[in-house]
Amino acid sequence: MPTSRASDAPAQNASAKSSAPSGGVQSLERAFDLLERMADAGGEVGLSELSASSGLPLPTIHRLVRTLVACGYVRQQPNRRYALGPRLIRLGESASRLLGTWARPYLARLVEETGETANMALLDGDEIVYVAQVPSKHSMRMFTEVGRRVLPHSTGVGKALLANTPADEVRALLGRTGMPAATEKTITTPDGFLTALEEVRRLGYAVDDNEQEIGVRCLAVSVPDSPTAAAISISGPAGRVTEAATEKIVPVLQQVAAELSEALASSGPNA
Repeated sequence: MPTSRASDAPAQNASAKSSAPSGGVQSLERAFDLLERMADAGGEVGLSELSASSGLPLPTIHRLVRTLVACGYVRQQPNRRYALGPRLIRLGESASRLLGTWARPYLARLVEETGETANMALLDGDEIVYVAQVPSKHSMRMFTEVGRRVLPHSTGVGKALLANTPADEVRALLGRTGMPAATEKTITTPDGFLTALEEVRRLGYAVDDNEQEIGVRCLAVSVPDSPTAAAISISGPAGRVTEAATEKIVPVLQQVAAELSEALASSGPNA
C-alpha cells in the first residue's frame, strides 16, 4: 500500500480530501499507514511514537486517530495510549477467508505439478488454521478440512511459519499449547522443535515426516512477505513423497510461494 511520509503543509491540513501523489485520498492513506504502524509496534502506541515514526505532526496524528477511534478501528486505553480496535477483527477474519480463495489457483498449480494435495495455512494466535486446499487426483490422497485447527509443533506448515520466530517466543507458545504426541514421531520437546526450526532455516523448507499422521509426509514453505503469516504445503502418502520426490517438489513449492507473494503484494488494477 502506498504511504505518505511527508509532513503536512498548511494547504494539506485545510482539507481532508487532499489527493495523494498516487492518485488516492491522502487522509485515507495516512490513516491506514497509522494502523499498520500500530500493528508493527505490537498493537498499542502513543501519539508521540506515531508522530516520530511517520514524520507527521502531532495535530495531524491526533485528528486521524480521533477519527479512527470514532469508527471503532482504534480505542484509547486507560493509560492514554492507543490500541487497535475490535472492529478490525471482523475485517481481518473476512480477509483471511478471502486469502484462501485467492490462493486456490496457485494450489491447483501445485497439484498439477506435484500430483499431491496442496494446502494453505495461517498462524492464528497459537494455532495453525487451514484456509484452503486443492485435493490430489490420486485415488489415495490426503484430505484436511478447511477451517481445521492444529498445533504447530506436529505440522510442516507450523514449522515453516515459526522458523524465523525468536526462540523465546517459540518456547512461550509451546508452553501455552503443550506438545502432545499425535504419533510416535511427533516432536514433544521445545529443544527438539527449535532444532527442527534450525533445519528449516538451513534447508529453506519444512518437513512433517509421519509426525501428524503415520504414513503421511508433508513439505511446506512460508509465503514471503505475506500480509499475514502464511505457508503452503503439499501432503501425500510417505511412499510417494519420498526423499527423491522431495528434491523435485521443493523448488516448485518455493516458486509458487514466490508468485503467490507477488500476487498478494499487488494492489491490482486502478479503480
